Parts: sequence; C-alpha cells; structure tokens
Amino acid sequence: MKVTTALDLGLYVVTDRALARGRSHQEVAAAAFAGGANVVQLRDKTLEARELCEVAQEIQSIATRARALLIINDRVDVALAVGADGVHLGQDDLSIAAARRVLSAAQIIGVSTHSLEQVESASTAAPDYIAVGPMFATPTKPQERIAGPATRATARRHTSLPLVAIGGIDDRNAPAVLAAAPCALC
Repeated sequence: MKVTTALDLGLYVVTDRALARGRSHQEVAAAAFAGGANVVQLRDKTLEARELCEVAQEIQSIATRARALLIINDRVDVALAVGADGVHLGQDDLSIAAARRVLSAAQIIGVSTHSLEQVESASTAAPDYIAVGPMFATPTKPQERIAGPATRATARRHTSLPLVAIGGIDDRNAPAVLAAAPCALC
C-alpha cells in the first residue's frame, strides 16, 4: 500500500466493462498505469465478492509495481480484503464515518458528489478527496443533472480537499474542465 502525506491523484482512471472494449479490468489498469495514471478505481457492480476480490488483488499487484494507487468502488470489504489503498463511496453507500471506523488510517476515502450541497456535506464528513460530476453526459452513469465544470469551480471555493472531476471527460473537453479549477481528471 502506498501511503502519502500529500494526496496526488493526478490522472484517475475508472475501470468499467462497458467502456473497456472487451479488455479485462487488469488490462485496463495496466494500460492506465503505463500511460501515467496515478490512480485506478476498480468499479464493477456485476461481479460477486470472490471474483471482485480476485480481480482487485491482481490490480493491487499491478498498482504496487507502478507505485500507484488502487481504489475500490463502493466495497469497503473488498478494499480491506485485498489491502487496497482506499475506497470510493457514492451518495447511497456506506457513510464516510462508518468507512473510517473500519479502514486503516492510511487508507483513502473518496466520495462522489453531484451538487454544491453534496460537496459541502461531504466536506464536513472529511473524506480524503471529493469527486464532482458528471462534468458531461456519460453512458456509464446517466444522471438527471449534469454538474459541469462550473459546479466543480464553485466547489473549489467551498473546500480545500482534493477534487476529482468525473464523468464524460475526454481529450476534447478536458481542457475546459482543467480551466475551471485545478483538479485530478477521471
């Protein structure tokens, strides 16, 4: 497990079978790390716990060799089981406080937000980083409301926590996201 005093999320890649074009989570993670990603979040809501742990353990080995981070989406139990660097929680997942009680002090907790109100609420719960999005429409997690770069820019004025811009970001629109306020890209 990589422990850092200053959390450098940089390029943050989420694995998703819907976007992987037939490649495995492990292949996507290896390519992401080879391309300079600092973090890979393993997200797969279809795998049973045992298989998810096996995939996570393989990615944790890849992340360790790359001196990068593995974050597990939603599943604190899987993060604990494989010694992942942390967990990423959604609005309907385990609370940050509950996750903090079971994870080690070195493990990272991130949380997704979709509005300024959620950013402010998350800030008081003290995660290690806050994801704001979606920045743009995305087929992997359709939302009624697109937060957009302006919401993330406003979020920057309301928290000093590291921010991650998520959702629908590609090489064409990444400059607009980065121009709104410094952040990691997902």
